[in-house]
Amino acid sequence: MKLASRDVAGFVKNPRPGTALILLFGPDAMRTAITRQDLMKTLLGPNAEEDMRLTRMTGSDLRGAAAALQDAVKAIGFFPGARGVLITDATDSIAPVVKDALAAWEDGDAVMVIEAGNLGKGSALRKLAEGDGRAVAAGIYQEPPGRAAIEDMCAAAGLDDAAPDAMAALVALAQKLDPGDFRQMLDKLALYTWSQTGPVTAEDVAACGPASTEQGLDDVIDTLANCDARSIGPKLERLAAQGVNPTTLCITATRYFRQLHQAAADPGGPGAGIARLRPPVFGPRRDRMQRQARSWGMVKLERALVVLMDTDLALRSSAHHPAMALAERAFIRIAMMNAPRR
Repeated sequence: MKLASRDVAGFVKNPRPGTALILLFGPDAMRTAITRQDLMKTLLGPNAEEDMRLTRMTGSDLRGAAAALQDAVKAIGFFPGARGVLITDATDSIAPVVKDALAAWEDGDAVMVIEAGNLGKGSALRKLAEGDGRAVAAGIYQEPPGRAAIEDMCAAAGLDDAAPDAMAALVALAQKLDPGDFRQMLDKLALYTWSQTGPVTAEDVAACGPASTEQGLDDVIDTLANCDARSIGPKLERLAAQGVNPTTLCITATRYFRQLHQAAADPGGPGAGIARLRPPVFGPRRDRMQRQARSWGMVKLERALVVLMDTDLALRSSAHHPAMALAERAFIRIAMMNAPRR
């Protein structure tokens, strides 16, 4: 039986009784492995990966010992309860062996779980699993989890109470992070809020979220938007020492100031404009951007964008300019546009 992508999560939580074979495949090994771990916990219990009722094999183990799979499926376990046979690194070469084991399978035998890489529609393993009523073929693709799946992951991590803005922040993070990184972040968030009373907030999520690889860039852009002209030079020197390209600096600043301009130009005010940004902005960063958009105003932001675009063109031109000095001059000039009067 072929399982649709939207039905995989439900099947993992509640596998169909009488299923003899479950084939998991997909282009992302991490996503497939996480789905397999969740499935094994459902089939065998929380410690399924180390349980004595689980027999582990690889695809190469079956090439020279065709009867090994049937022996593992038919073996009578020493411990009571359901049994499983896990086959990893599977390829189409083991399809005949799996076909024989599936034909001999009876109620009470171990469930076969096969983990494979990306299999095309013509794959022998896929055809076998999709064409047999006692088998299931589940493709695991690079799709971010939906809200229901995120709520299940939160519950598994012990995060039973999350405020609406915190859940929205988690949904946004799930779109960007790999599944393994997202689960680790949820575990970190659960520890962070372990002794906390009240629901998890967006500020908690922001505190536990992964540090941006462009944290230095974010810091200098925030300094620019806050009009701290004196701090721009030292921070740009550190970024230059790290090999940051001045053009990258200019592009990042332009993107940020466009967001501020969009917020400042919104008929409903900066708060409504920030709420319309995509991807959404949460927590302290949202408050900071709202404050900056209100402080700058639409006219000054337009002037700043003109300077940034002119600088970007100069940096990309064939003329030989001291690139970082050009970017520093532009940033200081922009910071002075909205500097408080003394």
